This record gives sequence, C-alpha cells and structure tokens, in this order.
Amino acid sequence: MRIRATVVAVSGALALSAFAVPAAQADDRAWVPSAGAERSAFGAATTADATVGDLDVSFSAMKVNGGKPIVVGAKKHRSVSVTYKLTHGADVDITAKDFAHGPFLYLKSMPTSVVDVFEDPVLFGDKAASCTATSATTATCKALIDIRPEDGDLANSYAKTWKVGGLAFKGDEVNGLLGETWQGKLGTAKLQRETKLAGANATPEPVKKGKTLTVTSKLTRANWDTNKTPAYGGQPVKLQFKKKGTSTYKDVKTVKSSSTGALKTTVKATVDGTYRYVFAGSAGTAAVTSAADAVDVK
Repeated sequence: MRIRATVVAVSGALALSAFAVPAAQADDRAWVPSAGAERSAFGAATTADATVGDLDVSFSAMKVNGGKPIVVGAKKHRSVSVTYKLTHGADVDITAKDFAHGPFLYLKSMPTSVVDVFEDPVLFGDKAASCTATSATTATCKALIDIRPEDGDLANSYAKTWKVGGLAFKGDEVNGLLGETWQGKLGTAKLQRETKLAGANATPEPVKKGKTLTVTSKLTRANWDTNKTPAYGGQPVKLQFKKKGTSTYKDVKTVKSSSTGALKTTVKATVDGTYRYVFAGSAGTAAVTSAADAVDVK
C-alpha cells in the first residue's frame, strides 16, 4: 500500500532538486520526495518526537480539525484544517519563495528527513501553510492536511490516534535543500473510519394506537483496505424516540446489526413522534445518527 507522503511546496512552484518525483506517483497536486533522496546532515538522526533541524523556526501546539476526530470515508478526498503559531528568527523571511512550512500527521516515529516519510505512515497537505504576521518573529498560520484513501493513503490498521508535527524547509531548484526543521509532539488527531446509517423507516404509516411498528435501517462502515463501504454487522445500535412537541430523544432499546448490517425491531405505537437509530462508534470508528422518521398515530 502506498502512502502519499507529500512535502509542502511554495505556491505549488518549488521543486527541490533533492525531491525527485517518481513517474508512477507524479501529479500536479504536490511534490513527493523520492526514496532515493539524499539525507541532510541531521537526517540520519533517530530522535523521535523531538525537534530536529537547522532552521531557526518552531511551531506551537497545532489544532487539527477543530479538535474533532477526522472521519474519512472509503474513497472521498478529505481536507482537514490545521491552525498554529510559527515562531522564527528575525533573520528568517517566512514570505521568501524558497521557504515553506506546514503540518503533518505521523503514526509511529517522527520523521527527521524526507527519506523517513517512506518508512512510516505520514500524511501531509498538498500546499504550504498561509500565515499572517503578528510580530517580527511570530505569525498565525493555517493549512490543510489532505487525505485520499482511494490513492492508498490509509489502511484499516491506521484508524488510531496519530501524532501531529510540523516541517519547515528552505531551498530552491538551483541550490537544492538548504535547511529543514522537523518538530513533533505538537498534538494528536484521531483518525476514524466513516460509518453510515440508512434513514430510519417505521412502518406501517399511519398506524393505529396500540398497534406494532417495525423500525428498520442499515449500518455500514468504510473499509480503507478495499475502498468500499460494506455492512457492519454485530454492532449495538440504539433506537431512540422523540415525542411530538418535545425536543429530546429518549432511548427505546438497543438493537444489534445483522451480518448484512440490517437493523430491525418492533415497538408499540402510542403517540405521534419520530424514531431514529444512533450508533456510538468506537476509538477507530465514527459515531453516526440516522435520519429520523416521523410517525402519525391514529
């Protein structure tokens, strides 16, 4: 499985001579470092979750996706927002065309050179961060991390809590890589497989008071290994009801999804209201709530 480990580019125009793009992976989205790229002098370091580099820059703690879990489907490209503060030396021009920086997610050890991103799962954005200076040596920045499961960015085993890091580098096509800094321990971000619930369907409608209603739905979950969304069986899902004229749903019962993901249960019709199913999710699987179905009780 290929992990699209993307090194940020300056305005989409900087191709460092050390970053050769393999023909099989080349596209117009971003630069991809070659596994054959030369390591910098400090690139062979094995220091994990630290700051490694020779540029006078540092990153504050980063807020990824507003602090919420990153839910990714089976195929669709997902862009995730990241905000942070950049602190730099007075002699560092962060607006220079040969300077770029941005966030990344890493699952295991923090990379310390462009070569390392081929050894462990790492996720970057397609473009460099954009910043607004707040002083001569600080700036508030925002960027995106881009995730494309259909391109091989994810495997089911990656549905875990990732670490957040920052990369800054300086260089140009003529001089190559002039300096870089990798910084870890900037936060965490939970990646979750997307789940879906078909809209709850209560039948028959309308229904006579005291009669039986059958409420159905279906639970599915994204599979990053196959890029499909198969049934998610054997999972406890709550059926909830909200009485007409009120604003709060209350639990009715817990239903377990079948091997085909189907949810089906019966309830006694008493008053007008709406039914829905709610799946709580887990550490690596997103929570989801179905669309509700209103029932008219005669």
